Amino acid sequence: MTLPITRTAVLGAGSWGTTFAAVLADAGREVTVWGRRAEVCEQIDTEHRNERSLPGIDLPRGVRATTEAAQALAGAQLVAVAVPAQSARATLAPLAPLIEPGAVVVSLMKGVELSSDRRMSEVLREALALPADRVAVVSGPNLAREIAQRQPTATVVASTDEGTAQRVAASCASGYFRPYTNTDVVGVELCGAVKNVIAVAVGIAQGRGFGHNTMATVITRGLAEITRLGLALGADAETFSGLAGMGDLVATCASPLSRNHTLGVHVGQGTSLEEAVLATGGTAEGVKSSTSVLELAVSVGVEMPITSAVVDVLHHGLPVDQMAQLLLARPHKAERA
Repeated sequence: MTLPITRTAVLGAGSWGTTFAAVLADAGREVTVWGRRAEVCEQIDTEHRNERSLPGIDLPRGVRATTEAAQALAGAQLVAVAVPAQSARATLAPLAPLIEPGAVVVSLMKGVELSSDRRMSEVLREALALPADRVAVVSGPNLAREIAQRQPTATVVASTDEGTAQRVAASCASGYFRPYTNTDVVGVELCGAVKNVIAVAVGIAQGRGFGHNTMATVITRGLAEITRLGLALGADAETFSGLAGMGDLVATCASPLSRNHTLGVHVGQGTSLEEAVLATGGTAEGVKSSTSVLELAVSVGVEMPITSAVVDVLHHGLPVDQMAQLLLARPHKAERA
């Protein structure tokens, strides 16, 4: 008989890691956050705040924090990982000996690794030497600040093992946070990674002054791109119309709380990528993941014109004014193609 999860750890003291720690605490779990910044961990511990990442938000008193990974991971039955996607492997590999035998590791990250085109659950498994049935993924409309304010939301917990997904879901369910389970890890992760790229495209369009028709077009055709890639990689078609697919895509593309959307707006207004990154004030995973997502698509023969245009603008100097022209000049075809 599998015991319920009581002791948890969160690796990463940014906005989403801190928010998920609060979710776990509100669900009745003991939780310790591991962060690199001593001042952030001390503030979480003593003031129950993380003003750097979640200004003005009171955290549950049950959330603790430390800069010592061994202290955070000791006895943890569930380990949630919320570190930047492109540094995840290097961050996690030294921590592998500290993971408790039998612990479930949950990816909160949304991206595709640049050096390998691996999804984040694959990076977790390789870096921590874990079997698939001990890895889960949380994805969906997860704008951290709204959840930290305890606004009602639903999410998806995915694992190749249904029992693992259910166990993780039970550990984070509360009066405002509703998890659904799914075994389509590939589809859920691709939705989470590619929607960031589409959000950059929407932001660029809005930065140029385009309105809701353009936004709806980019979101809808962006979902078509995500679906094509997912199906080519063996994902379940139903995933893309659900919370992890359309739900997360709409939230990320429409909200000013989305760093990817915000970065796109700055780029669309004419700032350089470097200036846009500074102005955004946080990691916008879509910037780097756009390249690895496109490489992954090319490797399986899937066309992703919006993703390709974002890569051209961000990394190859395509003027933003030419982005719309490039997309609209594509050959006419049936909508479902």
